[in-house]
Amino acid sequence: MGGKDSSSNSSSGYTYTGSGTNSQGNHYCSRQGNDGGSGYHYSNTNGSYYYANTNGSTYYNNGQGQSTYTSPSGYTKTSGK
Repeated sequence: MGGKDSSSNSSSGYTYTGSGTNSQGNHYCSRQGNDGGSGYHYSNTNGSYYYANTNGSTYYNNGQGQSTYTSPSGYTKTSGK
């Protein structure tokens, strides 16, 4: 696992609370929202990436042109291939 980084990005509404690389070689970064929500993202070795945002929404891109967004209320939109 990588090191911990705690840096602020208050203009974006969150503070980074940690980052590193998991056992599969995928990079992750966690953050705490100024509104109290928490989130993280993964950048995967296969080119895909996943965001769990501090507002409860998620975004996934499979690295091959397809992405899926899910809003905090559960609405899902998929686009691409």
